[in-house]
Amino acid sequence: MGVDVVGGIPHFERTMADGAASVKLLCEFAAEKGLRVDMHCDESDDPMSRHIETLAAETHRLGMHGRVTGSHLTSMHSMDNYYVSKLIPLMRDSGVAAIANPLINITLQGRSDTYPKRRGMTRVPELMAAGVTVAFGHDCVMDPWYSLGSGDMLEVAHMGLHVAQMTGVDAMRACFDAVTTNPAKILGLEGYGIEVGCHADCVILDARDPIEAIRLRAARTAVIRRGKVISRSPAVRATLALEGRPSEVNFRIER
Repeated sequence: MGVDVVGGIPHFERTMADGAASVKLLCEFAAEKGLRVDMHCDESDDPMSRHIETLAAETHRLGMHGRVTGSHLTSMHSMDNYYVSKLIPLMRDSGVAAIANPLINITLQGRSDTYPKRRGMTRVPELMAAGVTVAFGHDCVMDPWYSLGSGDMLEVAHMGLHVAQMTGVDAMRACFDAVTTNPAKILGLEGYGIEVGCHADCVILDARDPIEAIRLRAARTAVIRRGKVISRSPAVRATLALEGRPSEVNFRIER
């Protein structure tokens, strides 16, 4: 079937040196074959797990800008600020993208802490502010690590917004981008978007704007693939039986 993306998990190697060597080997292979890289990287509370540094440096050395992604990167939450002040510009300059996985990151990270407990998710606002492309993923859906997944990317954005404390208007919109346009950019999707000539792949949400879509985890009234509706769902409405009250409640904010 062939290979589209090269992956790895350097923090599972026996030593830090072995992990760095695996990053170098995998990046060189991907560069030779013209493939993308998505490294399952530094999913740890250990601030000394710094394979993202190696990944960014190898990306820059091999000229793979825009083709490499580090997923999880939870160790960045525990790193000291001085080191991160050097790391984030290296990631930006090498064109390495970052994928946080809010549901599993907030569940697994910090488990060995007493109190205060670390949140564990990577530094999403800081990465975005520096110009790094950041996406949110679901990672585990229904497995021993996380058994509550539904594959709902609005749920992912909702959790990411809370964990990263991104409650400003622009920040909430950025969380919506993190489950839509940013993943498409990282994947290098062609024909993506609502424009003439694109593939007409889209999901119709029962919401007026991205913030409302996240707030309500809005119903997907239609899923369209290549211009054909392949799924429909009704809008969510509550029926009331209370005297003097409306018979139906629409949870959207009317304007």
